[in-house]
Amino acid sequence: MNRSAGILMHISSLPSPYGIGTFGQEAYDFVDRLQRAHQRYWQVLPLGPTSYGDSPYQSFSAFAGNPYFIDLDRLADEGLLDRNWISGIDWGASARQVDFGVIFERRFPVLRAAFARAKENEARMRALDQFAAENADWLNDYALFMSLKDENGGAAWERWPYELRMREEQALQAARERLGDSIRFYEFVQYLFFEQWSALRAYANERGIKIVGDLPIYVPLDSADVWSAPQEFQLDGERRPRCVAGVPPDYFTADGQLWGNPIYDWDHMRQTGYAWWMRRMRSACTLFDSVRIDHFRGLSSYWSVAADATTARDGEWVPGPGRDFVDLLKAEFPSFEIIAEDLGFLTEDVLSLLAESGFPGMKVLQFAFDAREPSNYLPHTYGRHCVCYAGTHDNTTVAGWFTEADPDDVALSVRYLGLNEREGYVWGILRGGMGSVAELFIAQMQDYLGLDSDGRMNTPGTLGGSNWRWRLLPGECTEALVEKIGDMTALYGRA
Repeated sequence: MNRSAGILMHISSLPSPYGIGTFGQEAYDFVDRLQRAHQRYWQVLPLGPTSYGDSPYQSFSAFAGNPYFIDLDRLADEGLLDRNWISGIDWGASARQVDFGVIFERRFPVLRAAFARAKENEARMRALDQFAAENADWLNDYALFMSLKDENGGAAWERWPYELRMREEQALQAARERLGDSIRFYEFVQYLFFEQWSALRAYANERGIKIVGDLPIYVPLDSADVWSAPQEFQLDGERRPRCVAGVPPDYFTADGQLWGNPIYDWDHMRQTGYAWWMRRMRSACTLFDSVRIDHFRGLSSYWSVAADATTARDGEWVPGPGRDFVDLLKAEFPSFEIIAEDLGFLTEDVLSLLAESGFPGMKVLQFAFDAREPSNYLPHTYGRHCVCYAGTHDNTTVAGWFTEADPDDVALSVRYLGLNEREGYVWGILRGGMGSVAELFIAQMQDYLGLDSDGRMNTPGTLGGSNWRWRLLPGECTEALVEKIGDMTALYGRA
C-alpha cells in the first residue's frame, strides 16, 4: 500500500428513502465525496445476507450478497417496479437508524414483485441463466437453502426434517422440483446484487477508490455453508458441532466470549488444499480490491469450547492451519491486498505468523492511551507497514471514547498528541492517525462528523439494541467537511 487514507462506513449506513443504505445514487455520491476528500479507500463491513441479530458477521452465506442493498430506484428505472408503490411503503420512522424488523417484512415482497416482472423479459432471464451457471458452485446450494428455510418457517436447518438436514439426495431432488420458482427467485436476487455491486465498484475504481472488504473468519452454524459442506467443519455424526469458537477470559470479560460458530476441520481442509477457503478468497477478489481477515489470530491458534458449554471460560487453545495456509493464500492471490485483524490476545506464535505473512496489521488509536502501561498502539511505536484506525466498528466513536475512557487515559492522549479545544479533541485524534507513519489511515465516518456514542455501530457481546443500525443523514456529509478532510489528508501526504 502507498501512503493513503480511507473512510470506514458500511453500505447499510448510507442515506436512502428505503430504510437502509443501498447501491443507489447516495452510494455513488459518497464515492464522489471520497474522491474530493483525497481518500483512496472505502472500507465496508461484510456484504452477506444477515441472519438473526442483523449482524453482517453472521450471514446465511459466505458467498452470497445482502438483498437489502439492492437499489430499488434502479429496478424502477428498468421497469421492474412501480416507483409510486415503493415510495409509498413505510420503510421505518427514523432516517438515523435502520429498522431491521420493517426491512425484513417489506423488502422481500418488493423483490418478488420485481422478479415477477423480470420473468416476462427473455433477455433478463438469459442473463440470469448465465449468472447462475457461472456461480453454480455456491448459488445452487444457497438458493435451495433459502427456499427450504422459507418452507420451514425460517427455522434453522438443524430443525428441518431429518432427510433434508442430512442432505439425502432423494429429498433434495424432491425439494428442487417442489421449490423451483422460489429457487429461481433467490438466484435472481443474487444476480441483481452482483450486477449492481459490480457497477458501483467499477465506478469507485475509475475514480481511484479501492474497496476494502471484511472477511469474518468463521461462518454461523445456520448457514448454507455448513449445511452444504458439513465435512469442512468439526461436526458429529448428526451434524451437530463438537466444539464452537470463542475467545478466552480477559481483562474485559471474566467468562470470555462464547461466539458459538462451528470450527473448521483444518485437518480435512489441509488434505483438500484448503479448497473451500480458496473458493472463498476468489469470491472476495470479485467483490473487493482489498480484504481484512477478521480474527487473524485464529489462523495461528484458536480458542475451542465444548459445544454444550455455557461460557467460553473452559476452552483451550488448539493449533490452527498456520503458515501452511498463509503461504497458500499468498501464492494463490499474490497481488491481492490483505489486512490482518491482529487485535486481541496475541501470543508469540501469532506475532510470528503475522511477520511471516507480510500482511499489514492493525493499530487502533483508541487502544493507544493506557496510562497504566506502555502501549504498542502509540504512533511512535509503528512501523510503516500497518493500517492505523481511529476506531473500528466495534469501538465507540472517538467523541464517545473521550466521555467513557478513564480520565488518566484521556489526559495521556491530550499530553501525547497536544490536543486542544480550539482544534477539537476528536480532530486531534484524527490528526494523530493521519500524521503517523502507517501506510494507511482509516477513520469511521461518525468520527469525522464528531458524533458521540450514539453513533456507535456495534457493542461486542450484545445483541439487538442499536447495533448495526446507524445511518448517515441526508446532507450530513457537507462540502465543507469534505474539504476539511481533504486538506488534512493532503497535509500529511496521503492525497
